[in-house]
Amino acid sequence: MTHAQCACGSLRLLLRAPSKMVVACHCLACQRRTGAPFGVNAFYAIETVEISGPSTEFVHVGESGRNVRMFFCPTCGSTVYWKPDALPSMIGVAVGALADPDFPAPAISVFERSKHHWVNVEGQVAHFPASAMRDAPLG
Repeated sequence: MTHAQCACGSLRLLLRAPSKMVVACHCLACQRRTGAPFGVNAFYAIETVEISGPSTEFVHVGESGRNVRMFFCPTCGSTVYWKPDALPSMIGVAVGALADPDFPAPAISVFERSKHHWVNVEGQVAHFPASAMRDAPLG
């Protein structure tokens, strides 16, 4: 089992199974959500995640027109997880909330059309200029 949490520890996730995929996302929404040039997101089957603590929901409408419901701690503001309409059986978790330097690297890099020119995602990674989520292998 793995744990994820916000900066103050109030919002916590218990992850009872390994992630199905890890994605580096360079979309502008992830850049703004993280305050960094990209987000690294681990996706888990929804039934394997136990959520505890208070959260506030923000609904972002993606360029596809589908919603991504982002959940953040009302005390410290850390975005810990989200539920994308495009993947209704999955929960996305911010890899930084896991605080595990040994966590697996991304296998997919999406929205590279808005990637900062100095960012390089290397290794055995599938690269996409936009979203590849509907075609991504889950498992």
